[in-house]
Amino acid sequence: MQVNMIEEKQKGGIRTRRTIAYIVLILFSILCLFWFYVLLINATRTHGDLGRGFTAIPSTHLIENLTNLFHGTIPVLQGMLNSVIVSVCTAALCVYFSAMTAYAIHAYEFKLKQFLFMFILAIMMIPTQVTALGFLQLIDKLHMMDSFVPLIVPAIASPVVFFYMKQYMDGALPLELLEAARIDGAGEIRIFNTIVIPLMVPAMAVQAIFSFVSSWNNYFTPALVLKSDTKKTLPILIALLRGADFLKFDMGQVYAMIAFSIFPVIIVYLILSKYIVGGLAAGSVKG
Repeated sequence: MQVNMIEEKQKGGIRTRRTIAYIVLILFSILCLFWFYVLLINATRTHGDLGRGFTAIPSTHLIENLTNLFHGTIPVLQGMLNSVIVSVCTAALCVYFSAMTAYAIHAYEFKLKQFLFMFILAIMMIPTQVTALGFLQLIDKLHMMDSFVPLIVPAIASPVVFFYMKQYMDGALPLELLEAARIDGAGEIRIFNTIVIPLMVPAMAVQAIFSFVSSWNNYFTPALVLKSDTKKTLPILIALLRGADFLKFDMGQVYAMIAFSIFPVIIVYLILSKYIVGGLAAGSVKG
């Protein structure tokens, strides 16, 4: 009898903790989504409406704001295409080559291995702004100004993504599996592409989301490199729209453009979000 009472109390305690956890998660979700709701509400209002204060009721000017935005002087659709090209290429190359670098450090034994690992991590301590001047001088000598190449190629070397991949491999990629593949006659490139990559899909998906969002929101480097309006990415165009003179400034268009610019990020997140839980916890190799 006492055992049953203890079990009931334990079950009741578990249900209580679970209920509290759900309530806290729901509150945090509401707080996070509230600002998206505010953004979408403001995107439906005119500049004059926004000047009169906030309201929780949507207005009817969303189509008008988008029409004025797309038919204005700023090439919004071209900016969207530019951002997609840069962000997709950056995410794909960064994740693939970071995984390859992590695989080399994880799978091979060679001199200065630990030094190289620590050196790559030390690079994370260097802010992008510190190297901006030398970076601009280099790409100017290479005649790559106003090009997407300086935005994509340097992003391949990402110490943060490399470190995450290396930590994931330590828990999810046993060296015995690689040795078995080598005994069967598989080459290193084939091992990496057919064995390592499938095991790394959760981690690569998570880092692809982070890399895509980071590149999509990047303003500093594109603002220094891109000069033509047809080459500029969305963050730069949003800044141009916000910096318009008093007569042309329209806060409704600004909110509409911001709302328009976040949809690709949401789409990428929805496609890859199923891998987040699996990617954040070091997996195990299943036979």
